[in-house]
Amino acid sequence: MFRAVVVMACDDEIIVLQERIEIVTDDSDIQEVYETERHLLYVACTRSRDYLLVTSEDIPSEFLDDLKM
Repeated sequence: MFRAVVVMACDDEIIVLQERIEIVTDDSDIQEVYETERHLLYVACTRSRDYLLVTSEDIPSEFLDDLKM
């Protein structure tokens, strides 16, 4: 664990990366991409022991709603 973690650029087209979605052809693969991205964000945000800063510049990723308490 880290005392502080910063997770930057959590914008809608960054998490989930738009290019990654565009190359997927099967619906079940799209679900897997979304779940993988959601888990990676969760892991990044839970590495903080004391402080967590999450930023986005434009439209925030829908996954950030999952992190609200």
